[in-house]
Amino acid sequence: MPLITVTYASARKAPSLKAEIASAVSELTATILRKDPKVTAVIVKSADPVDWFAGGKSLAEQSLNSFWLDVHVSEGTNTKDEKAAYLAALFQRMGELLGPLHEESYAHVDEVKGDAYGFGGLTQERRYIAGKLEVAPQKVTA
Repeated sequence: MPLITVTYASARKAPSLKAEIASAVSELTATILRKDPKVTAVIVKSADPVDWFAGGKSLAEQSLNSFWLDVHVSEGTNTKDEKAAYLAALFQRMGELLGPLHEESYAHVDEVKGDAYGFGGLTQERRYIAGKLEVAPQKVTA
């Protein structure tokens, strides 16, 4: 159930680019990090290459593209090797979608505690416990 935010800057201007990015990121997250795409949310934002600076120059000046991706997952659900493979695959796939990337393109796998993260009004910790007990998780009301 990750929440993924992708901000990108590219000279490529295709109406379908945001949908392509969302699809690619969701697919990589499912295959490498083993996250269910049915409960994956992706927000895609664009930035003008003139407004994105890396190494002291705008991407437009360098004829390069870039991205920043932040994905929130439950702490301890992925290995170091999975996270490393994910970051490498993201860089590769984003280069295919956006064009030549500046080396200063970033991705962050943000591991959050299961008792402080969730969706649909339930924490991941409560979902995990309910799954172990094979009972429906209960929402806590104030």
